[in-house]
Amino acid sequence: MHSDVAISVNHLAKTYRIFGHPGDRIKQAFTLGRIRFHREFTALKDVSFDIKKGETVGIIGRNGSGKSTLLQLICGILNPSAGSVKINGRISALLELGAGFNPEFTGRENVYFQGAVMGLKRTEIDERFDQIAAFADIGEFIDQPVRIYSSGMFVRLAFAVAVNVDPDVLIVDEALAVGDMEFQERSITRMRSLQSTGTTILLVTHSMPAVRNFCQRAIWLDSGKVIQSGDAPTVCAAYQAHTNQDVRRKNQSREDSHALLEGNQDGQRSGRNKIIAIAKAAVENERLEVGGSLVLRFSLQFPGSAAAPAEFGLGVLIHNDQGKLIAIFNTVRDNIFLSETVQDIKLCLPSIGFMPGHYWVSANVCDRDAMFAYDEFERCSFFEVVEEFSLKGIPRWEGEVACAHTWLW
Repeated sequence: MHSDVAISVNHLAKTYRIFGHPGDRIKQAFTLGRIRFHREFTALKDVSFDIKKGETVGIIGRNGSGKSTLLQLICGILNPSAGSVKINGRISALLELGAGFNPEFTGRENVYFQGAVMGLKRTEIDERFDQIAAFADIGEFIDQPVRIYSSGMFVRLAFAVAVNVDPDVLIVDEALAVGDMEFQERSITRMRSLQSTGTTILLVTHSMPAVRNFCQRAIWLDSGKVIQSGDAPTVCAAYQAHTNQDVRRKNQSREDSHALLEGNQDGQRSGRNKIIAIAKAAVENERLEVGGSLVLRFSLQFPGSAAAPAEFGLGVLIHNDQGKLIAIFNTVRDNIFLSETVQDIKLCLPSIGFMPGHYWVSANVCDRDAMFAYDEFERCSFFEVVEEFSLKGIPRWEGEVACAHTWLW
């Protein structure tokens, strides 16, 4: 292990035995393992990475991806099934709420207990106690049993101990989400102070802005494997794109299932005879940045034997990949009426305010009062709005809408 490496994980794996009934453990013991009464679940599979001293690294991934198991292996709470973990320096961890605290001890007693576990002498804890108590800010409850603490008081005291024992490596697993806003700000300030003094920080969170803005690197876990490791903005963008694609696929599957139940074979087109039909839809620029121009093209056909109406309208709906309606456009609303002479029409958006993500377009041809549709074409085209990052890893746009803006002073 090189001297500049704080955490070295090599081919780490963790497999659990899952028993269907408590008595199966006894049966397994009596048969000396010759008959299996369990199934195996592998939480981590051949995970390897190094974290250098002074780095702040975010661990991201969906629930069940192996993040918490990885942290427990790094902290020595669990033993690996295969592979190894090496730590260079004193490690302080804030894992699941109240982990390591004795519920019958007072807050004060737990501070000394945790300090002793981390290798501090009583005199060293005496020197830090006032600082820990002030940071936790739980008042007289410091001398009450922690079993009566609220979740907020629990995390305040646990975090205060974790960051005030001069750790070489600090590990935080989503615990700050429990605290109030004032405490979260104080905690982030303290963690930035530890960053500046060279403390290695490993942060597990579902907050992508926190990883992008606080961490230099990120590691993406999925199904117990490392999918991607690298600079935080790049890995977060890849993870979010993957997540959005999954949501989009689920929404598409849900739409297709609904369409089949309704007797619509392709899941996109209405099945009745049409006197006007949307023959084709396309996006001229399927990938663009926030503020870019978007052009949608539609081709119309008049296949019916009946005469086309003298006037009709074209409606366009844009949904995001969660199925939420983002924008709707209609020629009727804009007092524009089409006729049979119009076979190709464009919708031009010179500067879109859509947030980064995937979007799908639906279109319909309606009567001049927009009361009913001659034809409907759902999910007729797709486009993607891509992310921009500043040098600090902060997204150029975030929130519900993207607004062009300037700063004046």
